Amino acid sequence: MTAAEIVAQMMRHDAFSTWLGVEVLRAEPGHCILQARVRPEATNGFGIAHGGIAYSLADSALAFASNGHGVHALSIETSISHLKPASANDLLEVEAIEQHRSKTLGRYDVRVRCEGTEIAHFRGTVFFKDKPWKPEAHS
Repeated sequence: MTAAEIVAQMMRHDAFSTWLGVEVLRAEPGHCILQARVRPEATNGFGIAHGGIAYSLADSALAFASNGHGVHALSIETSISHLKPASANDLLEVEAIEQHRSKTLGRYDVRVRCEGTEIAHFRGTVFFKDKPWKPEAHS
């Protein structure tokens, strides 16, 4: 399966990314670009996007980039630094880039941008299982 096919299969079962409004722009092994618009109900008491929005979008990009290699990958450690706020209706673009990969571990940097300005930096480590992705059976 190609990375794009794997990500499409993941998205069909990913209610949370769907709820966030994720649109996958690019899916390759070790690399993913997605975007989503901040909805008004995703803002916090300060009137800015809740930090969990940037975190969740970055986590989805990490999942799509790492699983694009064709084997199941699960995050085992993640962290985020929030640099600038986002607001309701902002369009966020998120890019995950693989920095290191071995047989069992991968490390990724994920940038969350708003209108070209980086608003958050996320780092994630994944564990690659010995389980390949397979096409879904259609009935």
